[in-house]
Parts: sequence; C-alpha cells; structure tokens
Amino acid sequence: MNVPTAATRGIAVDLATIRAAHARIAPQIHRTPVMTSRSLDEAAGATLFFKCENLQKVAAFKARGACNAVLSLSVAEAARGVVTHSSGNHGAALAWAASLRGIPAWIVMPANAAAVKQNAVRGLGGTVRFCEPTVAAREAQCAAVQAETGATLIHPYNDWRVIAGQGTAALELLAEIPQLDAVIVPVGGGGLLSGTSIAAKALKPPIQVYGAEPAGADDAAQSLRLGRIVPQLDPRTIADGLRSSLGDKTFAVISSRVDGIGTASEEAIVRAMRLTWEKLKLVIEPSAALPLAVLLERNLPVAGLRVGVILTGGNVDLDRLPWQT
Repeated sequence: MNVPTAATRGIAVDLATIRAAHARIAPQIHRTPVMTSRSLDEAAGATLFFKCENLQKVAAFKARGACNAVLSLSVAEAARGVVTHSSGNHGAALAWAASLRGIPAWIVMPANAAAVKQNAVRGLGGTVRFCEPTVAAREAQCAAVQAETGATLIHPYNDWRVIAGQGTAALELLAEIPQLDAVIVPVGGGGLLSGTSIAAKALKPPIQVYGAEPAGADDAAQSLRLGRIVPQLDPRTIADGLRSSLGDKTFAVISSRVDGIGTASEEAIVRAMRLTWEKLKLVIEPSAALPLAVLLERNLPVAGLRVGVILTGGNVDLDRLPWQT
C-alpha cells in the first residue's frame, strides 16, 4: 500500500478509484487491442507494445475519462447537462458519454479547431459554442454556458473523475502485458499521464512512466524540471491535442510519480505517424505519434526495455495529411 507523502497528499485518485472507474465504464467502451511490430522495435531500439486507443469509441482514449465523469454524476446533476472546452477529442467523448444518459452537452471549441473534430462533436449530439483559441476565452465561454444552463463542467483533464477514467487504459495494458519495464504516453494537459502513472506505479512500483510532448510545446517538461507549472503560451506543433497547459491536479500527480518527459521534433512526429500507418496499418493523429517520435529520436533512457505505448487517438483530416505537399 502506498503511504501518502507531502507530494502525494490531496491526490484523490488511487488504484482502487481507477478499478472502480473501469468497472463503471467497461460495458460502454472497447477493450482495445495491443499490437507489436518488429520493424518499429528495431527503429526505436526497444520492444514496443502499442495499446490501440485510436480504435476506442470516438477514436480516442478520451472516451474513458468522459464516460467515467458522466456516469458518476447524480441524477440531478445529469439533468442539467454537461459542458467542457476542447479542441476536439474530449469534446466528442463528452458528447458521446452524455448521449448514454440522454442529457445535453455543450462543447466550447476554438474557432480554428479541425473540421473533422467539429463534425465529430456535432455528429454525436453535442452543441458547439465557438471561442477564440486562448485558454481565457475557453474558460469564459464555459462559464457563460454554465450560467445560462446550470450544466456541470467536465474539465478535459484537470478533474479527478476524468483522470481515473484515463488510468483504465494502463490498467488494461498491464493486465495483458505485465512484464513491461516502462510505459510512455503523450502529455498535453496531463490527464492520461496522471492516470497512467497512478495505475502503473501502484500495479508495478519499479515501472518507469514517461510523458512525450512536442519540442515546440514543451511546457510539461519545463514544469517537471522546474517544479512548478509553466504555462503553455505559444505552442508551435502539428500535435493539436497537446497544446494545453498542465492543471494543478495533473501537475501534482506528474511531479510526484512521473520519471521524465521526452520531447520530439516536428519531423520526428510526422515520421512516427507515417511509420505507424505503414507498419501497424493503424490510422493515428499527430498527438498519438509523440511516444514513438520520442523513441525514434532516442530521447528517453529505455534502450532494450519492454515499453508500453498508448496510441491515443485516430481523428485525422484525411484531406490534410502532414506528409502530403
């Protein structure tokens, strides 16, 4: 049993919470497969096991956290609906989860959000409210919707219910591949990395847990290094799902449980995305390519290890692939 320390007090998610979340959401989500590729192992210098959350409901791991949050609401809370801000995948996931309970969902999206992600939200029954592409604008629009409707805010990542739900992917991965030495996941706002680190470290304390983010949006790496949240002010990356800043909850978990965060160049992200399409025959989006990109550039100390990689999403605009000119 983990004994709380000054660094971990106040963290409201543990292995039992994640197991309860898994029991809650299991009837609604896919138990996604784990795939391997000898050629990708050789390219990365490690033995890789890919957890295919791009094949999840709404084509992203975000279905897990959103589903757990919505199914955790009381009847009275649910009746007023839910609201969030999202560049796409969490918004689609929340719209889908809300549909399971027959409740409304308002999704605040930046005006420059990818059309494929806007359409996904609408197709799942969500009502889109546009805002300027800044954190302040997102939060202000969410507050306006809450004041108008009484909807419950389900934050994309800085919410214990969401973090617990995201941790269920690692729970499944380690149940299937218990011999892992390390696990690597993308980090934007940090919900997945938080849930993964809680689950993985509780199940297997020696395991190494790493985040992966773009070199042009490396606020999480800076935050971990400096011991405080460094805001994401000017992200420059194709990985649109990783342009968020850490929250106080996710930073508390990451700073106490994560072993490091590797960064990758834009060129490596595109290469990793294309290699995954070619070798695994899996459609993934740029954000999902970050762990492999970091491994290709050998930016984490995992040479020769058995490494779990969570492929986080597969929502791609097929008319604007990054390797097309």
